Amino acid sequence: MKIISLSQLPEEGVSHNPEIKKKVMLRKGEVPNLTNFSQALFKLGQAAGIHTHKDMYEIFFIENGRGIIQVEDKEYLVEKGFCIMVEPGESHDIINPASPELVVTYFGLRAEMK
Repeated sequence: MKIISLSQLPEEGVSHNPEIKKKVMLRKGEVPNLTNFSQALFKLGQAAGIHTHKDMYEIFFIENGRGIIQVEDKEYLVEKGFCIMVEPGESHDIINPASPELVVTYFGLRAEMK
Protein backbone atom coordinates (compact mmCIF):
# COMPACT_ATOMS: atom_id res chain seq x y z
CA MET A 1 0.00 0.00 0.00
CA LYS A 2 1.03 3.58 -0.61
CA ILE A 3 -0.66 6.74 0.68
CA ILE A 4 0.11 10.04 -1.03
CA SER A 5 -0.91 13.58 -0.08
CA LEU A 6 -0.77 16.20 -2.84
CA SER A 7 -0.03 18.86 -0.24
CA GLN A 8 3.23 17.11 0.64
CA LEU A 9 4.51 16.62 -2.91
CA PRO A 10 7.00 18.98 -4.57
CA GLU A 11 6.06 20.80 -7.75
CA GLU A 12 7.95 20.07 -10.94
CA GLY A 13 7.60 21.21 -14.54
CA VAL A 14 5.53 19.30 -17.07
CA SER A 15 7.86 17.74 -19.66
CA HIS A 16 6.21 19.46 -22.65
CA ASN A 17 6.15 22.90 -20.96
CA PRO A 18 8.19 23.34 -17.75
CA GLU A 19 6.26 26.54 -16.90
CA ILE A 20 3.22 24.36 -16.13
CA LYS A 21 3.59 22.82 -12.70
CA LYS A 22 2.60 19.29 -11.72
CA LYS A 23 2.73 17.02 -8.72
CA VAL A 24 3.52 13.39 -9.45
CA MET A 25 1.69 10.90 -7.26
CA LEU A 26 2.93 7.72 -8.98
CA ARG A 27 5.87 7.33 -11.32
CA LYS A 28 6.80 4.90 -14.06
CA GLY A 29 7.66 1.50 -12.61
CA GLU A 30 5.52 1.78 -9.47
CA VAL A 31 2.49 0.13 -11.11
CA PRO A 32 2.71 -2.15 -14.18
CA ASN A 33 2.00 -0.30 -17.46
CA LEU A 34 1.45 3.03 -15.67
CA THR A 35 3.73 5.81 -16.92
CA ASN A 36 2.64 8.38 -14.33
CA PHE A 37 -0.27 9.59 -12.24
CA SER A 38 -0.08 13.35 -11.78
CA GLN A 39 -1.98 16.56 -11.27
CA ALA A 40 -1.10 19.69 -13.25
CA LEU A 41 -2.09 23.32 -12.78
CA PHE A 42 -2.42 25.37 -15.98
CA LYS A 43 -2.43 29.10 -15.32
CA LEU A 44 -4.30 31.46 -17.62
CA GLY A 45 -2.81 31.33 -21.12
CA GLN A 46 -0.69 28.22 -20.60
CA ALA A 47 -0.62 25.31 -23.05
CA ALA A 48 1.14 21.96 -22.78
CA GLY A 49 2.28 22.05 -26.40
CA ILE A 50 1.12 19.73 -29.16
CA HIS A 51 2.71 16.30 -28.85
CA THR A 52 2.09 12.57 -29.32
CA HIS A 53 2.91 9.36 -27.48
CA LYS A 54 3.32 6.47 -29.89
CA ASP A 55 3.05 3.76 -27.23
CA MET A 56 0.78 5.21 -24.56
CA TYR A 57 -2.83 6.03 -23.79
CA GLU A 58 -3.24 9.24 -21.82
CA ILE A 59 -6.32 9.90 -19.71
CA PHE A 60 -7.17 13.39 -18.42
CA PHE A 61 -9.75 14.36 -15.80
CA ILE A 62 -10.65 18.02 -15.44
CA GLU A 63 -10.71 18.73 -11.69
CA ASN A 64 -11.37 22.46 -11.92
CA GLY A 65 -11.70 25.23 -14.49
CA ARG A 66 -12.42 25.27 -18.19
CA GLY A 67 -10.11 24.76 -21.11
CA ILE A 68 -9.55 23.31 -24.54
CA ILE A 69 -8.13 19.94 -25.44
CA GLN A 70 -6.94 19.64 -29.00
CA VAL A 71 -6.81 16.11 -30.41
CA GLU A 72 -5.43 15.84 -33.91
CA ASP A 73 -6.84 18.98 -35.58
CA LYS A 74 -10.07 19.28 -33.56
CA GLU A 75 -10.61 21.40 -30.47
CA TYR A 76 -12.96 20.38 -27.66
CA LEU A 77 -14.15 22.63 -24.86
CA VAL A 78 -13.76 20.85 -21.52
CA GLU A 79 -14.65 21.79 -17.96
CA LYS A 80 -14.79 20.39 -14.45
CA GLY A 81 -15.95 16.77 -14.50
CA PHE A 82 -14.87 15.94 -18.07
CA CYS A 83 -12.72 12.87 -18.78
CA ILE A 84 -10.75 12.59 -22.03
CA MET A 85 -8.80 9.60 -23.35
CA VAL A 86 -6.15 10.13 -26.02
CA GLU A 87 -5.02 7.05 -27.92
CA PRO A 88 -1.45 6.19 -28.90
CA GLY A 89 -0.30 8.24 -31.90
CA GLU A 90 -2.96 10.97 -31.53
CA SER A 91 -1.46 14.45 -31.36
CA HIS A 92 -2.87 16.44 -28.46
CA ASP A 93 -2.56 19.62 -26.45
CA ILE A 94 -4.26 21.10 -23.39
CA ILE A 95 -4.81 24.86 -23.35
CA ASN A 96 -6.15 27.23 -20.71
CA PRO A 97 -7.43 30.26 -22.65
CA ALA A 98 -9.80 31.75 -20.07
CA SER A 99 -9.84 30.16 -16.59
CA PRO A 100 -7.90 31.63 -13.66
CA GLU A 101 -6.57 28.08 -13.29
CA LEU A 102 -7.24 24.76 -14.98
CA VAL A 103 -6.52 21.72 -12.80
CA VAL A 104 -6.03 18.41 -14.64
CA THR A 105 -5.40 15.01 -13.07
CA TYR A 106 -3.97 12.58 -15.58
CA PHE A 107 -2.24 9.27 -16.09
CA GLY A 108 -0.61 7.33 -18.89
CA LEU A 109 -0.87 3.63 -19.67
CA ARG A 110 1.62 1.85 -21.92
CA ALA A 111 -0.03 0.28 -24.95
CA GLU A 112 0.95 -3.19 -26.06
CA MET A 113 2.72 -2.78 -29.37
CA LYS A 114 2.05 -5.44 -31.99
